Amino acid sequence: MIVTKLGAIDIGSNSIKCLLVNVIYKDGYTHYKKVSIVRLPIRLGEDVFTYGKVQKESKRRFIEGMLAFTHILNVHGVESARAVATSAMREAKNGDNIVRRVLRKTGIAIEIIDGEEEARLVFSSKIYDVIKAKEDNFVYIDVGGGSTEISIIENKKVLVSHSFKIGGVRLMNDLVDQEEWQDMEAWLKIHAARIKNKVAIGAGGNINKLHKLSRKPVEVPLTSNYLENQLEIMSKLSLDERVTELGLNFDRADVIIHALPIYLKAMKWAGTGKMYVPKIGVSDGLIRDLYHKEFKAAVEDGFSMM
Repeated sequence: MIVTKLGAIDIGSNSIKCLLVNVIYKDGYTHYKKVSIVRLPIRLGEDVFTYGKVQKESKRRFIEGMLAFTHILNVHGVESARAVATSAMREAKNGDNIVRRVLRKTGIAIEIIDGEEEARLVFSSKIYDVIKAKEDNFVYIDVGGGSTEISIIENKKVLVSHSFKIGGVRLMNDLVDQEEWQDMEAWLKIHAARIKNKVAIGAGGNINKLHKLSRKPVEVPLTSNYLENQLEIMSKLSLDERVTELGLNFDRADVIIHALPIYLKAMKWAGTGKMYVPKIGVSDGLIRDLYHKEFKAAVEDGFSMM
């Protein structure tokens, strides 16, 4: 048995996350065992989508968070780690400056990636094996704090992808242009409507939390009716009640009622009433990508020579 310890840092618009995984190679099979995941409620998107840059206090907290992640990676003896940033950092005027400062203070090199790379990372995580769907055609909908990434998949192959500036944090702060909604509707009706026998695949912290509350296994899709009913229930609760009665974190309790309508609209315009939620994200894809690029060949060659 050979164990490779890897780390992944996902810098989103609503939070930043650090995932630690033991990649175990044994008897010809590779197993991914999650050791720890730490999520910090640092909402970069609120600053960026309002002011165009990360403000001083958020920048300070973000750098402190990255220093904390450095200590966590070191304590666990991680052999390699990769950090990526998405929508908020892509749009921040001072994004490149912050990336340089983090590298200087922590040694962590942050990559600012586009929507296509986000989707590629997620799909590298054997997403179809997780949901065990009978269908081969999908509309992948990943709603983040600042953007929504959508991919049209036919026969389990991505045909086309697009990123829209519509996200939970952006919507919560009334920063989504009507034209962006119109663009999403038109795009989905052009690219998704013609695909037959399709279902949606939902990604993102808000849909993951809703699926957890449903207590359904990942092989069972959520229906649009279920999403609508849960949205109605949540919308009638106060912020405090969503925290105390539903067990949501404060930074999830406020944004979730803004994120769920994005999934519902995308499903409606795509022409599907069911959504699988595999609970796989960018950080999972980062781990697999890192292992395959840097370790897989050496590990498997070394194992075969034992």
